[in-house]
Amino acid sequence: MPPQQEQQETPVKFVVVPFEPGTPPTRLKRLAPHEVHQRWQTADRSAHFPHIVAVEDDDGTDWTAAALVTARPQTAYLKIVDAVGDIPAAARAVLAHARGQGLAQVKWEGWTASPQATAAAGFTPLRPALTPAGHAEGPDTGYVRWLHDATVSEPPYYGQTTHFTCGAVTALIAQTQAGVLAPRELDRQAELALWRDATNFPACEPVRLGVAVRRAWPSSPVTIHLDTDRPVLLDHYPDHEQEWRALLQRTSRTDAGHLGVPIDPHRLPLTEIRNALGRGEHVLLLLSLAGMQGFDVPHWVLCHGAVPGALVIDDPWANAATGDTWVDAHLLPVPDPSLDAMSTLSADPFRGAVTIGRPQ
Repeated sequence: MPPQQEQQETPVKFVVVPFEPGTPPTRLKRLAPHEVHQRWQTADRSAHFPHIVAVEDDDGTDWTAAALVTARPQTAYLKIVDAVGDIPAAARAVLAHARGQGLAQVKWEGWTASPQATAAAGFTPLRPALTPAGHAEGPDTGYVRWLHDATVSEPPYYGQTTHFTCGAVTALIAQTQAGVLAPRELDRQAELALWRDATNFPACEPVRLGVAVRRAWPSSPVTIHLDTDRPVLLDHYPDHEQEWRALLQRTSRTDAGHLGVPIDPHRLPLTEIRNALGRGEHVLLLLSLAGMQGFDVPHWVLCHGAVPGALVIDDPWANAATGDTWVDAHLLPVPDPSLDAMSTLSADPFRGAVTIGRPQ
């Protein structure tokens, strides 16, 4: 995606107030249509810090525009759910609000936003999600504006269709962006087929995922990064359930050796992730969702870009219950310290990742 140059925008006077679904300000009621009010209250957005960015009139007694703004915790973006009233002024206010926080990006969901209004505000359309019908969460369209001059290439977005295929989906997205897989081949059949080879029941641990990627695409260099030699992602199972899964993980290490897939036993630093991205590689990174979603579940994301102060990921899962959609999960900038903490897992900390190089 090409960088978006800063524009000389008319300054706007705005205020920021918390969004309380049950008691919206009277000034907001006058601006927002009924269907917009309804959408704002269909999810419990409280975990994503919902707030209203409102533009005041000249004497400060009323609002001329407003936007509902949210964001995943520990990230470097803001998302406009809807803008109402004087929409260009609302967009300028949100952009100024984001710059004031030193954020990397503003997104805009396409519920009511028109292509003309978003383009006028400097936003670029996101590629439509490839998620199969019936599994997608959120609007059909979305828009993004970066607040710096870095170039971030946009992969296709595909949302996992099960609770356990995140590892397979991140690999498929990476290979589609790399040109190894055609976008039309990024579908549920491919998702489940790769998961079946990558799983050690039901999770995809790093070694098995790396082995499955090499088997699926022999021309793509693969390196597994795992700074422990013990079985992982098994702590929540009773001992008798851990035993056979641990055996499968040891078998996966044997398979990696037979295929010539290296296992780097050192913790992968974020500086090396940036270096890998600079070489045109992709990094599948295992992290906990505790920071962004509030529950400590291991989950795979794709690292595919870097901007000042943050790495850009694609997350194949969105939490509709909190108003989280594919627009949040796609092209998601996460500050380096936050991503470092998220990707250090378990009480006996480890980091798992799979690097996929350019096809040879």
